[in-house]
Amino acid sequence: MIYKNTLDFARQLDQTDLLRSYRDRFHIPQRNGQDLIYLCGNSLGLQPKTARAALEQELNTWQNLGVEGWFDKTEAAEQPWLRYHETCKELLAQIVGAQPSEVCPMNALTVNLHLLLASFYRPRMDGLGAKKYRILTIKGDFPSDQYALETHVKLHNFQPSDAIIEVAPRPDDGLIHTSDIQAAIAEYADSLAVIWMSGLNYYTGQVYNMAAIAETARTHCVPIGLDLAHAIGNVPLRLHDWGVDFATWCSYKYLNGGPGAVSGVFVHEKHHAQNLPRLAGWWGYREDKRFEMTPGFLPAPGADGWQVSTPNILALSLHRAAIAITAEAGMAALRQKSEQLTGFLEYILNQLKEVIILTPDDPNQRGCQLSLLVRKNGKGLFNYLTEQGIIGDWREPDCIRLAPTPLYNTFEEVWRVGEALKAYYAVEQPQ
Repeated sequence: MIYKNTLDFARQLDQTDLLRSYRDRFHIPQRNGQDLIYLCGNSLGLQPKTARAALEQELNTWQNLGVEGWFDKTEAAEQPWLRYHETCKELLAQIVGAQPSEVCPMNALTVNLHLLLASFYRPRMDGLGAKKYRILTIKGDFPSDQYALETHVKLHNFQPSDAIIEVAPRPDDGLIHTSDIQAAIAEYADSLAVIWMSGLNYYTGQVYNMAAIAETARTHCVPIGLDLAHAIGNVPLRLHDWGVDFATWCSYKYLNGGPGAVSGVFVHEKHHAQNLPRLAGWWGYREDKRFEMTPGFLPAPGADGWQVSTPNILALSLHRAAIAITAEAGMAALRQKSEQLTGFLEYILNQLKEVIILTPDDPNQRGCQLSLLVRKNGKGLFNYLTEQGIIGDWREPDCIRLAPTPLYNTFEEVWRVGEALKAYYAVEQPQ
């Protein structure tokens, strides 16, 4: 697309936007009666207008049926709670490119990471006597992931400094290249027990070539898992076809499930019949025998077998209402608009010499988010944007993250961000 830095051009794009009606399905935060320009869906997505009714439905079921809400399907209970999570599986499968049996909404992201590592991080000796105990990951990945990896390494009596291999960004561009990850897999393959990494870097906004990396991992017989917190609902995923072994995510960013919303897991069907070791709980037990209350864990089929505790039905009601919108819009259409919307923001920002975009300029290596490095008074710029009603995200020491989200952001909003930046830099700024 050939962009123009004019209001008329931005409005023309909005008028021809096939997804423009979806904005009306969200509550847009306001200040003094005016819509804010909300570019922070990479941190917390907006509230769907269907959320309140979905939550009210389950509150009514609780009010009217009490414990019978788990089993009763009446006018007071649209869906018995016992299988409520199953109503999310088809939607999730569409969004992440999986079979419904491979996904399950449950818990929170880091909780799920611990559960999955208990199954897939299994230090051992291979057939040739090599000790496979290391984890390969990305340097500077989200801290919670780092803490989880350190925990599991220590539980197996290894030292993180030796057992965790980190692939670092290149100093020239601050990015991690696919070839560097593939080279590290090949170099350490004899000692790797598992690979764990984000699919999209939370800080730089870089999307990794998950398909190519998964293929390399498979070539070297190393299981690979992905943190999809910033990728799900943002970029197209084909977890089943790529052969990813396991994954987890949160749903409060691009999936708009609400603060602290329920997470989810993916476990490839090739592992379903292996009866992998796991941190078991009652809700992961086979449903047809769950209420027999017998000892000896028998996992439910598929990803459901990794459940531990009774699901939070109120949270799942919000989750289902939110992901239904993403699934309805379709990841192909969302991706098409995302590339245009983010490309327009990149075009606007590139006209300002004071701002450096850390995120790759290759659309295949980014989603909605652009990370801006502001060397001169970056926090001052961030505060100014907030005062102007432009809501982004600040990361120390000098990074502003802006995420134009295709479900509810507009091209006119992106243009107005550029106008605000021009006004800011038209005045001499302090160091």
